[in-house]
Amino acid sequence: MEPRRRSRRDVVVDVLLTLFAVVYGLISFTGYSLDLHPPDRVPTWVLWLDLACLPPACAALWWRRSHPLAVAAGVVLVATFSVAVVGALIVALISLAVHRPFVQAAAMALLTIVLSLPWLLLVPPTVFDAIVTGLVIVLMIGVCVAWGAAIRSRRRLVERLREDVRRERELREERLAAARVEERRRIAREMHDVVAHRMSLLSVHAGALAYRTERAEAGQAEPLKAAEVGAAVRVIRDNAHRVLDELSDILTVLRSGDLTGEEPEEAVPQPRLADVPRLVAEAVAAGEKVSYTSDLPEGTAPREQVQRTAYRVVQEGLTNTRKHAPGAKVAVTVSGAPGRGLVVAVSNVLPVGKAGQEIPGAGAGLAGLAERVELDGGRLRHGPARGRFGLTAVLPWPGEQATGAAGDDRRKVS
Repeated sequence: MEPRRRSRRDVVVDVLLTLFAVVYGLISFTGYSLDLHPPDRVPTWVLWLDLACLPPACAALWWRRSHPLAVAAGVVLVATFSVAVVGALIVALISLAVHRPFVQAAAMALLTIVLSLPWLLLVPPTVFDAIVTGLVIVLMIGVCVAWGAAIRSRRRLVERLREDVRRERELREERLAAARVEERRRIAREMHDVVAHRMSLLSVHAGALAYRTERAEAGQAEPLKAAEVGAAVRVIRDNAHRVLDELSDILTVLRSGDLTGEEPEEAVPQPRLADVPRLVAEAVAAGEKVSYTSDLPEGTAPREQVQRTAYRVVQEGLTNTRKHAPGAKVAVTVSGAPGRGLVVAVSNVLPVGKAGQEIPGAGAGLAGLAERVELDGGRLRHGPARGRFGLTAVLPWPGEQATGAAGDDRRKVS
């Protein structure tokens, strides 16, 4: 494609090629006028006309990029009676092969050969000289076209390579953008699972402390004792510390697979099925009525990611119950075996009336949990049924997988 503005490099190349056309044309004209056809055989005015064609032919070369076919055709026609434009003819044919398809360059080369046949009649009348002159003309024109075609092929190859590099950069940017979006979603899921659960515990304890204080100030209950206030404050403090610790653990895990490729200095253990009883105990300590039943075979456990997802299911279920059905009885059940899958269920009794939602929620917890379960190859069901709201996750547990530590067998915490 012809650039709109001629660059400095283009100007230098045009000047050098014009000088080549002038020098080569003068050498050809001198040899023609003195050696092959002395002035006694060719009129002087013909020689001057031949030489006069050199300046316009060289000037036309400055438009060889924008109009290569027109410039080549004009120079070829002039070359039928002018020897001085041979240098310009070489440059024009090469430029045509560079900037236009090979078919056009080959057609112009064939036309040049046909129009040069009359020159064979002007050489000394011997068959050998005529054959040599014809071969030189054909060879010169063929080399010009081949050289230009080679330059065109190289340029197109370079353009394709540059286009491939540009496309690869765009694809890499798209992959990086997709990775960043996925990383943000991953962070959002982890933050929701941890922060929502812990903050709901904090809200329950703080709400109970505020409620008792208000009743005591109104004379409807005895004032809180220092030990009771201290115990409530310690629970709030401990849960706040746990929030910070778990957030630090999540950030460490996320950094281990971020886009920089850096590995954390120390791997932090992630929640597993064995941590579910501790989660339930924390909910019981916060005042929830939770029963926990585990029916897992000893000595086996699903893979780490499935265990972590099961833990998050229980965590999300307890958090939602604390938000939307405070005081309701909650049943947590974990069952399964290799080959049958892992089933995690959290259900609670639906409140009789519309309970006030003291703890605001973003409404994206179940959506994020469903995505997490689907990524592990499982399925998630949730909704009211028979007076209870249930959250059930069915996760894969291949039969050949028999490594790891399972949770406590048939435990019940209430």
